[in-house]
Amino acid sequence: MKCILEFMDDPRSLARDRRSGITLRELEVLQRLIQSGTAMNAARDLGISQSAVSRRLAQLEERLGLRLFERSGGRLVATVEALSINEQLRPVFDTLERIVNQSEEDDRSHSGTLSIAAPPTIAHRFLPPFVAAFCRRNPDLQVVFDVLASDALITGIAECRYDVGLTDTQLAHDGIRAEPLISSVSVCLLPEGHPLARREVIEPGDLEGEPFITLSRRHSGRTAIDRLFERAGVSRRILIEASTNVATADFVRAGLGVALVNPFPIADEIGSGVIVRPFRPVIRYTANALLPSSHAPSSAALAFVAELRAGLDTSRYSEGD
Repeated sequence: MKCILEFMDDPRSLARDRRSGITLRELEVLQRLIQSGTAMNAARDLGISQSAVSRRLAQLEERLGLRLFERSGGRLVATVEALSINEQLRPVFDTLERIVNQSEEDDRSHSGTLSIAAPPTIAHRFLPPFVAAFCRRNPDLQVVFDVLASDALITGIAECRYDVGLTDTQLAHDGIRAEPLISSVSVCLLPEGHPLARREVIEPGDLEGEPFITLSRRHSGRTAIDRLFERAGVSRRILIEASTNVATADFVRAGLGVALVNPFPIADEIGSGVIVRPFRPVIRYTANALLPSSHAPSSAALAFVAELRAGLDTSRYSEGD
């Protein structure tokens, strides 16, 4: 088997082979899976979700055209090919570890307090693994983690009551510096067995007269949805206004209606009983890290935002775009 590093170094191979799409994160997943033996342990070590680990492994196997693991007794057993690749990559990861360790030495002053705030869905369904991993790497740092509505979050960041915020609400505020983290496009949620589930893509006209579950009016996402249907001349029968996308998905699961939602960050947790379909025309969303603009952010705040950006699986939320 050719050394994977040869494919990275040879421009002709990059041009004609899907190996050119291999990312460092996928190779890191391979290494952690070999070390830990389970996707759960690898996800914990990397500070990402178990589904993200499985997805990146599948992408790596597809790009290499190789089976890298076999399942045995609930564990993942590396194939000969996986072990060979891992051995060839050892010098690369040793070098990276030295760089990271040196950076940690330079940054060992992450102490004091870091206050983080987010609205309920992001706070409960996305941030905890990132916060936990950051705390483990910075044991002298005390983290204050607040869950609050987006409007209160924006005010709190602008008034410097929080160091870092995360929201997908559209905003323009002089007191806030927004750092884009991830873009996503709307999806349509349908109850299992709904006639529209036979369609590959849902359009506004398909939802004429359908009982509709929507976000409450205080959400910027609600405004975008209403305008789209107004422009299309489509009337919906709004049955429930919910304050979170998690609640919206639960009402769809109960068979009460259909919905349009931002898949970030609930895409991996929608669960059974709900069919997800692309929706056209797309409604675009951006999740931003928020920092006060009135003063320079702390090194801990900047490091946390950098780790969020590095750990995000951006492809998951823009499918079909």
